[in-house]
Amino acid sequence: MGAMEWWPKGGYRHLALSVSLGLGAMTLAAFPAWAADGQGDAPVIEQETPDEGPTAEGQTADGPYLSDWYHQNVTVIGSKNIRFGPQQVDDIYLEYEFFGRKGPLDLYGYIDFPKFFGVGNAADSGIFDKGSPVFMELEPRLSIDDMTGQDLSFGPFKEWFVAFDYIFDWGHTTESRQNTLYAGLGTDIDTGSPLGLSFNVYKRRQWENYGAANENSWDGYRAQLNYSYPLGSFDNGASLVYVGFTNHDFGSDLGDNDPTRTNESTVATNVLLYQFTHLRFMAVARYFHNGGQWNDGEMAPFPNSHGDSFELRSTGWGYYFGVGWQF
Repeated sequence: MGAMEWWPKGGYRHLALSVSLGLGAMTLAAFPAWAADGQGDAPVIEQETPDEGPTAEGQTADGPYLSDWYHQNVTVIGSKNIRFGPQQVDDIYLEYEFFGRKGPLDLYGYIDFPKFFGVGNAADSGIFDKGSPVFMELEPRLSIDDMTGQDLSFGPFKEWFVAFDYIFDWGHTTESRQNTLYAGLGTDIDTGSPLGLSFNVYKRRQWENYGAANENSWDGYRAQLNYSYPLGSFDNGASLVYVGFTNHDFGSDLGDNDPTRTNESTVATNVLLYQFTHLRFMAVARYFHNGGQWNDGEMAPFPNSHGDSFELRSTGWGYYFGVGWQF
């Protein structure tokens, strides 16, 4: 999931929720602990559907979904006070999300269409008003255990992955575009409980970054913890699950010569998902600390959309609500 902000070189631009992550953005444990397949990562929510789990091993595409492993949904998401840029963003947008596990491939991804319904605040723009038409994030992991044919588990670490997180914001100019690759190592962790847990650590390769000083460089690292817990099922066929993830970006040089930027940023996302076989509802509370590596409390180096100076407010809570359809 993405956001918008005013950028002096390119007007309004779509912000990567994954410059520190996104909802959608950007990256959490895909399945609760009882899921039949492995885990994946998701910016907002990717979890077991009602027909997954150990009882679904023989399920084929003749079931309620188009695929027995490639899970998809389309969701309308409303966001409030999103802090990935110097100005808080409110938006209503459309998201296509996909995830699944097949062989060594553990896949998660989403494509956002910002301001798809023409609703947002002054700092928001999108597909129909000269903003970014598409924001996407792709998070594949490849099982080292599967590729080598070896059981590499030890202690609580039950499987190891080569992990990637690719983020692309299709801005109209290089100053309104993001192109970022995180690459590293991941593992799934056995908690001995229904708690699903995974951890990834990445090094960041930054190409376009909306004109920021760290473009075209290797700049910093990300530590990512993903977790999920089933809260219950109901007689009406619905299930309730908590999903969360925390991204901590560190080791960057972006703030070395610019007091309005920082070298670290943390985003912690908390999701409640209430879902039926197809219909799903989600509520998200996300805490930002220096979201997007903007230094909270400093004065912005450029005016807002009204031409006024303003204080950066990149630390605090943001919220999302969504209604979607799984197929």
